[in-house]
Amino acid sequence: MAQYFEVHPDNPQQRLLKQAVALLARGEVIAVPTDSSYALACHLDDKDAVEKLRRIRQVDDKHHLTLLCRDLSELANYARVDNKQYRLLKSATPGPYTFLLEATKEVPRRVSHPQRKTIGLRVPEHRVLGELLMLHGEALLATTLIPPGETEAMNDAHDIRERFEKQVGGVIDAGACPSQPTTVVDLTPMGEGGEPVIVRQGRGPLAPLGL
Repeated sequence: MAQYFEVHPDNPQQRLLKQAVALLARGEVIAVPTDSSYALACHLDDKDAVEKLRRIRQVDDKHHLTLLCRDLSELANYARVDNKQYRLLKSATPGPYTFLLEATKEVPRRVSHPQRKTIGLRVPEHRVLGELLMLHGEALLATTLIPPGETEAMNDAHDIRERFEKQVGGVIDAGACPSQPTTVVDLTPMGEGGEPVIVRQGRGPLAPLGL
């Protein structure tokens, strides 16, 4: 049975978030609110937890997983970023965007794309998730919470608990999230002089990216 954490959206209770961090440390997958729908999140270095996360979503290793980072400097630990890419990232973070970039050696090979060696990265603009990331002390591996066979991301903690309480270790309820997924942008072509590619138009507007 999933633990259910009701936290204040603007002033989240540290005690409850620390309990959620303890679940992550034990290898659990938890449902977390973001600035664009809910996500499933787990510890980056836990092989079993990553497999569990993929199993819940029913996706294979070719599906891009995303690292939720505290800030842009942490993001740069996990991805190779040149000056041009960095300027674009700076203009759009924090915010509801996922950027595909070439992974560094800090990212376990099993979580990056098997052929492209890329990983999704984002810096969410969400108070509760930001506090959770600070307490966790490093990036979390995540994927948008879209139930298998469906196309819409989930944004209500009560619904998530009803549907996934036997599969996840915890659900953080900080009120309803936006129901749109992130805008996904592939920045890897920029490394070879190309332009960014929009993979999915979501909640993040294109104007800050100059696209």
